[in-house]
Amino acid sequence: MSSEPASPISTGHLPPADCVQSLVEETHRRFQFINEGANADYIPALAEVPSGLFGVAMVEVTGEIHEVGDTQWEFSIQSVSKPFVFALICQAIGEDLAREKLGVNSTGLPFNSVVAIERAEGGATNPMVNAGAIAASSLALGETAEEKWRFLQEGLSAFAGRSLSVNEPVYASEAASNQRNQGIANLLQSYDRIYFDPFEATDIYTRQCALNVTARDLAIMAATLANGGVNPVTHLAVIDPIHCQHVLAVMVTAGLYENSGDWLYETGLPGKSGVSGGMITVSPGKGGLGTFSPPLDEAGNSVRGQLSARHLSERLGLNLFASRPA
Repeated sequence: MSSEPASPISTGHLPPADCVQSLVEETHRRFQFINEGANADYIPALAEVPSGLFGVAMVEVTGEIHEVGDTQWEFSIQSVSKPFVFALICQAIGEDLAREKLGVNSTGLPFNSVVAIERAEGGATNPMVNAGAIAASSLALGETAEEKWRFLQEGLSAFAGRSLSVNEPVYASEAASNQRNQGIANLLQSYDRIYFDPFEATDIYTRQCALNVTARDLAIMAATLANGGVNPVTHLAVIDPIHCQHVLAVMVTAGLYENSGDWLYETGLPGKSGVSGGMITVSPGKGGLGTFSPPLDEAGNSVRGQLSARHLSERLGLNLFASRPA
């Protein structure tokens, strides 16, 4: 089985399947004993998750799945839900109206910043930070909170290729301590930037973040964005291809919050993190990477997840900006 690296530039296709599997396994071996970072402790249910858990999954646009480690361990999706909800809203109301209502510019500030709303023109931030994500959830189709929730749960499940359920302990833990997000929603209302009852919109967003997923699920979801909106495992068209490029564009600029520039400099790929330790990385036309490892850096991004994405981007030749002379 070959483990030779791919070309250092993006080639338009992945190496043979045995090479991809070998590199995924190598990545897990290389980083599994890294003990930097710490679990998120402001959500008690997340602090209790074993910090040694580590799963790496890569799903090709062909549907081929490569995985190693704790890829079947369920954890709450948290902020990794944001790009997929944005995709569902773009599909529902159109990408132009979605940009008008939510904004798409990077804030350069932490994910839960209130200052970002006040600095932005008309209070619009972007769907990858909490303010824009709560506003995006408020735009879910439906007249009632339950209808909006059903729309989001079914849409996120379609991305994953299976029915996703709420992690009730995490939901209860976050609902009891989400006063900051409620404050963000109320501030958005003062700018006419939230499109449903602020309290109910915050609760919908909280439930959305508490959906259980696995690293394998995240890889399938990421691969769906890489595959023009068609889930490569179920072959279901979840969103139209045009929306994938817009979602990925916002992920590039804001997916890792104030560290998005460093991330792009090192990987050359759209990515998104969550405080439970999940991460996705998308290689358009090739596949999606999903990782799970709870210890986070100071910006709230999985330490092992970032190392894995950087390593595989280089070894698989994924960087969108790499080139060589003709």
